[in-house]
Amino acid sequence: MHATVLAHGLGGRTDLPMDGLTAILGGGAAIAASFLALTVAWRRPRLSPDDGRPLPARLARALDARALTAAGRVITLLATAVVVLVALTGPPTDQRNFAPWALFVTFWVGLVPASVLLGPVWRRVNPLRTLHAALGRLTGASGRAHPRRLGYWPAAAWLTGFVWFELVAPDRSDPRLVGLLILGYALVNLVLATVYGASWFAFGDGFEAYSALLARICPIGRRDDGTLVLRTPLTGLTRGDPEPGLVAVACVLIGSTGFDGITRTTYWRDNVDPRSLTAGSLGLAAAIGVVAALYLGAMRVTAAVTGEPPGAPPVRFAATLLPIALGYTVAHYFSFFLLEGQMTVILASDPYGTGLNLLGSTGRRVDYAAVPSWLTALVQVNAIVLGHIAATIAAHDLALRTPPRPARSGGRSRSPSR
Repeated sequence: MHATVLAHGLGGRTDLPMDGLTAILGGGAAIAASFLALTVAWRRPRLSPDDGRPLPARLARALDARALTAAGRVITLLATAVVVLVALTGPPTDQRNFAPWALFVTFWVGLVPASVLLGPVWRRVNPLRTLHAALGRLTGASGRAHPRRLGYWPAAAWLTGFVWFELVAPDRSDPRLVGLLILGYALVNLVLATVYGASWFAFGDGFEAYSALLARICPIGRRDDGTLVLRTPLTGLTRGDPEPGLVAVACVLIGSTGFDGITRTTYWRDNVDPRSLTAGSLGLAAAIGVVAALYLGAMRVTAAVTGEPPGAPPVRFAATLLPIALGYTVAHYFSFFLLEGQMTVILASDPYGTGLNLLGSTGRRVDYAAVPSWLTALVQVNAIVLGHIAATIAAHDLALRTPPRPARSGGRSRSPSR
């Protein structure tokens, strides 16, 4: 059963009519059409990060209730502990142990819809924050502030490491390796949090940063004064504040998803040894590098046309890459999450293979008919197209709201050759 489902760290369907070329052409056509439409119909800024209709007071109080936060933290901490325990002491293969499924499917992929629909949920229930708070009460240590110059670079590094483990590393579906990965990740981040304080998690914990960044697209947001509001989803992308490392995070997310798709093509399977660590590592690096080069190259052209300093556009428009990352993630993992995600529940019902039926799902098989291929193809096309359109809208509105600053001359003219 599912002997090779985690051959890429994640499984997925290969019977879909949506191929890579179609995705690229669809995204490019969406950008071109939306850009032309926006230049005619969208001539003034319409989005503002401070806009939004306040939620009813009773609902806002319920959502912000300390009891809700405490319950979420306890449940998440206990669930994480169970996953680690079963990973290290349960059945030795992913065919019987639910830990790899819980990490690669339920958590990693499920974090996307949870964050987009509910907001930065992982920041609120992060078990590392819970453990750090407990350690702080015991030791009295608070740490110093996270250096602003680092920004999201630590998160980008963690996410790069995780997607490498998920897509390239040998034996990545080994439950024991999964358990050690979770423990190692937790230990390193807790040590760093003792140095930099709780602020480390917002920028240094790759999963929390990922969740919080995607939450900028959530229709429920929070104004600077703390008020919960119902807002146009794209407003959270239009601040344009300098955020070091945000470009790197977005490029890692888009590039790694693209690489995972490439490894499923006939060309890759026919010409690359799937067990080659070198080929996989270079392929992943190349995919991320191509995305970064395309974005930075486009921004350099923008700077040349508008007269901005070369580094200004990439920083200012970095957040507008997030809808593209979301679109490709939904397109790539939609059916996988709904189909292979069933394995988490099936195997968790009898975590040690002793005949238990805790969730009433022991012995069941994945119902592949639950998500027909036509529905997956429909979601793929719309996710990619809408993701590109949303990114174009956010970037266009940000450009209108924060017009480019003229380049400084400082009384000295620059040669065109410099």
